[in-house]
Amino acid sequence: MFARTLADGAELRPLEPWQAAEFAEHVRTVRADLEEFIPWARTIVDEETARALLQSYAEREANDRGRIYGIWVDGVLQGGTLFRTFDAGQGVCEVGVWLAAGVRGRGLVTTAVRHMIDWAFGVRGLHRAEWLCDPRNTASAAVATRLGMTCEGVLRQAFVLGGERRDTQVWAVLADEWTS
Repeated sequence: MFARTLADGAELRPLEPWQAAEFAEHVRTVRADLEEFIPWARTIVDEETARALLQSYAEREANDRGRIYGIWVDGVLQGGTLFRTFDAGQGVCEVGVWLAAGVRGRGLVTTAVRHMIDWAFGVRGLHRAEWLCDPRNTASAAVATRLGMTCEGVLRQAFVLGGERRDTQVWAVLADEWTS
């Protein structure tokens, strides 16, 4: 187990299946803020569904295909980050994030993702890190901008959430562009 300090009282650490009850409670408290943009905010409804998502990421990690981390502030789970996809063979990963409204504006997500991309490029030798978001999610796009990512375009109606077709904005940074 590891923990990475993000700020005073805030740390990033793995989010694992044994933490399903804590994760389910966290999702319950932030659902209204997240469900507009994050599919699992609608499907995590109890400890069982939380465990299933966390187990899927444990399996992705075991197969070197993804990872999920929590952000704890003063000992309380307040958000997280993930490698939604991680393809060492192709040298490409996709980073995703979420954070409770009450702890936003402290740079926690930006700092956490910097650590993740540093690791992906510096330790694992990946070539490209991607960030996908709904163009209406201006807070998400702002983080991508702070990370020095380039908006490469919009995939029109490429995603369905709640029965609605949505656009997907694609951001990316390449290893030779990365400055942590």
